[in-house]
Amino acid sequence: MLTRKQYELLLFIQERLKEAGVPPSFDEMKDALDLKSKSGIHRLIKALEERGFIRRLPNRARALEVVRLPEAMSPGLARPKKAGFAPSVIEGSLGRMRNVETPEAANDPVIVPVMGRIAAGVPISAIQTQSHAITVPPEMLGPGEHFALEVRGDSMIEAGILDGDTVLIRKTDNADSGDIIVALVDEEEATLKRLRRRGASVALEAANPAYETRIFGPDRVRIQGRLIGLMRRY
Repeated sequence: MLTRKQYELLLFIQERLKEAGVPPSFDEMKDALDLKSKSGIHRLIKALEERGFIRRLPNRARALEVVRLPEAMSPGLARPKKAGFAPSVIEGSLGRMRNVETPEAANDPVIVPVMGRIAAGVPISAIQTQSHAITVPPEMLGPGEHFALEVRGDSMIEAGILDGDTVLIRKTDNADSGDIIVALVDEEEATLKRLRRRGASVALEAANPAYETRIFGPDRVRIQGRLIGLMRRY
Protein backbone atom coordinates (compact mmCIF):
# COMPACT_ATOMS: atom_id res chain seq x y z
CA MET A 1 0.00 0.00 0.00
CA LEU A 2 1.36 3.42 -0.99
CA THR A 3 0.88 6.80 0.60
CA ARG A 4 -0.56 9.53 -1.60
CA LYS A 5 2.85 11.20 -2.11
CA GLN A 6 4.48 7.88 -3.04
CA TYR A 7 1.63 7.21 -5.45
CA GLU A 8 1.92 10.67 -7.05
CA LEU A 9 5.70 10.41 -7.42
CA LEU A 10 5.51 6.97 -9.02
CA LEU A 11 2.90 8.23 -11.48
CA PHE A 12 4.98 11.33 -12.29
CA ILE A 13 8.10 9.25 -12.96
CA GLN A 14 6.11 6.83 -15.13
CA GLU A 15 4.53 9.66 -17.14
CA ARG A 16 7.90 11.39 -17.69
CA LEU A 17 9.55 8.15 -18.80
CA LYS A 18 6.71 7.56 -21.24
CA GLU A 19 6.82 11.11 -22.64
CA ALA A 20 10.55 11.88 -22.69
CA GLY A 21 12.27 8.53 -22.30
CA VAL A 22 14.25 9.78 -19.29
CA PRO A 23 13.25 10.14 -15.64
CA PRO A 24 12.63 13.61 -14.17
CA SER A 25 15.27 15.42 -12.19
CA PHE A 26 15.02 15.72 -8.42
CA ASP A 27 14.14 19.41 -8.80
CA GLU A 28 11.33 18.53 -11.20
CA MET A 29 10.02 15.89 -8.83
CA LYS A 30 10.19 18.32 -5.91
CA ASP A 31 8.24 20.96 -7.83
CA ALA A 32 5.68 18.46 -9.16
CA LEU A 33 4.88 17.24 -5.64
CA ASP A 34 5.07 20.73 -4.13
CA LEU A 35 7.74 19.75 -1.61
CA LYS A 36 10.08 22.29 0.00
CA SER A 37 13.28 20.26 -0.28
CA LYS A 38 14.79 17.40 -2.25
CA SER A 39 15.28 15.39 0.94
CA GLY A 40 11.58 14.51 0.83
CA ILE A 41 12.04 13.17 -2.71
CA HIS A 42 14.98 11.05 -1.56
CA ARG A 43 12.81 9.50 1.16
CA LEU A 44 9.96 8.84 -1.28
CA ILE A 45 12.28 7.21 -3.82
CA LYS A 46 13.85 5.06 -1.12
CA ALA A 47 10.39 3.94 0.04
CA LEU A 48 9.33 3.10 -3.53
CA GLU A 49 12.58 1.22 -4.09
CA GLU A 50 12.19 -0.78 -0.87
CA ARG A 51 8.63 -1.71 -1.89
CA GLY A 52 9.82 -2.93 -5.29
CA PHE A 53 8.08 -0.29 -7.45
CA ILE A 54 11.20 1.39 -8.86
CA ARG A 55 14.85 0.48 -9.36
CA ARG A 56 17.91 2.71 -9.54
CA LEU A 57 20.12 1.85 -12.48
CA PRO A 58 23.81 1.63 -11.51
CA ASN A 59 26.52 3.90 -12.95
CA ARG A 60 24.00 6.32 -14.44
CA ALA A 61 23.06 9.70 -13.03
CA ARG A 62 19.40 10.17 -12.02
CA ALA A 63 18.54 6.87 -13.72
CA LEU A 64 15.32 5.34 -12.44
CA GLU A 65 13.26 2.49 -13.82
CA VAL A 66 9.63 1.74 -12.95
CA VAL A 67 9.49 -1.97 -12.17
CA ARG A 68 5.79 -2.32 -11.45
CA LEU A 69 2.66 -0.33 -10.71
CA PRO A 70 0.22 -0.90 -7.83
CA GLU A 71 -3.19 -2.41 -8.55
CA ALA A 72 -4.84 0.93 -7.84
CA MET A 73 -2.93 2.55 -10.68
CA SER A 74 -2.29 2.12 -14.37
CA PRO A 75 0.07 4.06 -16.67
CA GLY A 76 -2.80 6.14 -18.04
CA LEU A 77 -4.55 6.85 -14.75
CA ALA A 78 -5.04 10.50 -13.91
CA ARG A 79 -3.43 11.94 -10.81
CA PRO A 80 -5.60 10.99 -7.82
CA LYS A 81 -7.72 13.67 -6.23
CA LYS A 82 -8.87 13.88 -2.67
CA ALA A 83 -12.14 12.00 -2.34
CA GLY A 84 -15.22 13.98 -1.38
CA PHE A 85 -15.84 12.09 1.83
CA ALA A 86 -16.24 13.06 5.44
CA PRO A 87 -14.61 10.53 7.81
CA SER A 88 -16.84 8.95 10.42
CA VAL A 89 -16.23 6.39 13.16
CA ILE A 90 -18.69 3.68 14.13
CA GLU A 91 -18.93 2.98 17.85
CA GLY A 92 -18.78 -0.49 19.32
CA SER A 93 -16.72 -3.05 17.48
CA LEU A 94 -14.18 -0.74 15.87
CA GLY A 95 -11.73 -0.56 18.78
CA ARG A 96 -8.98 2.03 18.89
CA MET A 97 -7.63 3.67 15.76
CA ARG A 98 -3.85 3.75 15.40
CA ASN A 99 -1.86 6.12 13.24
CA VAL A 100 0.10 4.83 10.28
CA GLU A 101 3.53 6.41 10.46
CA THR A 102 5.34 7.00 7.16
CA PRO A 103 8.91 8.24 6.61
CA GLU A 104 7.81 11.41 4.84
CA ALA A 105 4.65 12.49 6.69
CA ALA A 106 2.55 10.91 9.39
CA ASN A 107 -0.65 12.44 7.97
CA ASP A 108 -0.09 11.73 4.28
CA PRO A 109 -3.30 10.18 2.84
CA VAL A 110 -3.17 6.49 1.94
CA ILE A 111 -4.51 4.94 -1.27
CA VAL A 112 -7.09 2.21 -0.53
CA PRO A 113 -8.68 0.10 -3.31
CA VAL A 114 -12.47 -0.09 -3.52
CA MET A 115 -13.43 -3.69 -4.19
CA GLY A 116 -16.97 -3.28 -5.49
CA ARG A 117 -20.15 -3.35 -3.43
CA ILE A 118 -21.20 -5.16 -0.26
CA ALA A 119 -24.74 -6.04 0.82
CA ALA A 120 -26.17 -4.66 4.03
CA GLY A 121 -29.61 -6.10 3.33
CA VAL A 122 -30.67 -8.49 0.59
CA PRO A 123 -27.62 -10.62 -0.35
CA ILE A 124 -25.75 -9.68 -3.50
CA SER A 125 -23.08 -11.54 -5.43
CA ALA A 126 -19.61 -12.03 -3.99
CA ILE A 127 -17.13 -9.15 -3.78
CA GLN A 128 -16.05 -7.93 -7.19
CA THR A 129 -12.58 -7.05 -8.39
CA GLN A 130 -11.24 -3.58 -7.75
CA SER A 131 -13.33 -0.82 -9.29
CA HIS A 132 -11.39 2.29 -8.25
CA ALA A 133 -9.42 3.71 -5.33
CA ILE A 134 -9.93 6.35 -2.65
CA THR A 135 -7.57 8.32 -0.43
CA VAL A 136 -7.99 7.75 3.30
CA PRO A 137 -6.51 9.68 6.25
CA PRO A 138 -3.92 7.38 7.86
CA GLU A 139 -5.39 7.93 11.32
CA MET A 140 -8.38 5.86 10.19
CA LEU A 141 -6.17 2.86 9.46
CA GLY A 142 -3.90 0.60 11.46
CA PRO A 143 -1.34 -2.06 10.55
CA GLY A 144 -2.10 -4.66 7.90
CA GLU A 145 -3.83 -4.64 4.52
CA HIS A 146 -7.01 -2.70 3.91
CA PHE A 147 -9.70 -2.36 1.28
CA ALA A 148 -12.98 -0.49 0.93
CA LEU A 149 -16.49 -1.48 -0.12
CA GLU A 150 -19.56 0.50 -1.13
CA VAL A 151 -22.58 -0.37 1.01
CA ARG A 152 -25.92 -1.25 -0.54
CA GLY A 153 -28.90 -1.87 1.73
CA ASP A 154 -30.21 -0.82 5.13
CA SER A 155 -29.71 -3.82 7.40
CA MET A 156 -26.95 -2.11 9.42
CA ILE A 157 -28.55 1.30 9.96
CA GLU A 158 -28.67 0.97 13.76
CA ALA A 159 -24.88 0.52 13.69
CA GLY A 160 -24.61 3.83 11.83
CA ILE A 161 -23.97 2.23 8.42
CA LEU A 162 -26.20 3.68 5.71
CA ASP A 163 -26.90 2.82 2.11
CA GLY A 164 -24.25 4.55 -0.01
CA ASP A 165 -21.56 4.65 2.69
CA THR A 166 -18.06 3.39 1.96
CA VAL A 167 -16.78 1.04 4.66
CA LEU A 168 -13.11 0.53 5.45
CA ILE A 169 -12.12 -3.08 6.03
CA ARG A 170 -8.96 -4.59 7.52
CA LYS A 171 -8.23 -7.90 5.82
CA THR A 172 -8.38 -10.82 8.24
CA ASP A 173 -9.86 -14.28 8.43
CA ASN A 174 -10.50 -14.02 12.18
CA ALA A 175 -12.85 -11.87 14.23
CA ASP A 176 -14.35 -11.76 17.70
CA SER A 177 -18.03 -12.24 18.46
CA GLY A 178 -19.63 -8.80 18.21
CA ASP A 179 -17.34 -7.52 15.44
CA ILE A 180 -18.89 -6.23 12.22
CA ILE A 181 -17.36 -8.31 9.43
CA VAL A 182 -17.37 -8.96 5.72
CA ALA A 183 -18.66 -12.52 5.45
CA LEU A 184 -18.60 -14.69 2.35
CA VAL A 185 -21.45 -17.20 2.53
CA ASP A 186 -21.20 -20.45 0.56
CA GLU A 187 -18.46 -18.80 -1.54
CA GLU A 188 -21.24 -16.99 -3.42
CA GLU A 189 -22.59 -13.98 -1.55
CA ALA A 190 -20.85 -11.26 0.40
CA THR A 191 -22.57 -9.46 3.24
CA LEU A 192 -21.75 -6.98 5.99
CA LYS A 193 -23.09 -8.16 9.34
CA ARG A 194 -22.25 -8.42 13.02
CA LEU A 195 -20.65 -11.73 13.92
CA ARG A 196 -22.13 -13.80 16.74
CA ARG A 197 -20.72 -17.21 17.67
CA ARG A 198 -23.27 -19.71 18.96
CA GLY A 199 -21.42 -22.86 19.87
CA ALA A 200 -20.22 -24.42 16.63
CA SER A 201 -22.57 -22.23 14.56
CA VAL A 202 -21.98 -18.79 13.10
CA ALA A 203 -24.73 -16.16 13.31
CA LEU A 204 -24.75 -13.10 11.03
CA GLU A 205 -26.76 -10.45 12.85
CA ALA A 206 -28.30 -7.37 11.25
CA ALA A 207 -28.57 -4.00 12.96
CA ASN A 208 -32.13 -3.47 11.80
CA PRO A 209 -35.12 -5.25 13.39
CA ALA A 210 -36.66 -5.72 9.95
CA TYR A 211 -34.02 -8.35 9.16
CA GLU A 212 -33.65 -11.78 10.73
CA THR A 213 -30.40 -13.15 12.10
CA ARG A 214 -29.04 -15.82 9.76
CA ILE A 215 -27.35 -18.87 11.28
CA PHE A 216 -24.88 -21.09 9.41
CA GLY A 217 -22.54 -23.96 10.02
CA PRO A 218 -18.90 -22.86 10.38
CA ASP A 219 -17.93 -24.38 7.02
CA ARG A 220 -20.39 -22.13 5.17
CA VAL A 221 -19.04 -18.75 6.29
CA ARG A 222 -15.61 -17.36 5.52
CA ILE A 223 -14.50 -14.11 7.15
CA GLN A 224 -12.80 -11.76 4.70
CA GLY A 225 -12.26 -8.71 6.87
CA ARG A 226 -13.29 -6.67 9.89
CA LEU A 227 -14.87 -3.22 9.81
CA ILE A 228 -12.64 -0.44 11.15
CA GLY A 229 -14.46 2.67 9.96
CA LEU A 230 -16.52 4.28 7.24
CA MET A 231 -16.57 7.30 4.97
CA ARG A 232 -19.70 9.16 3.96
CA ARG A 233 -20.20 11.54 1.07
CA TYR A 234 -20.97 15.15 1.88
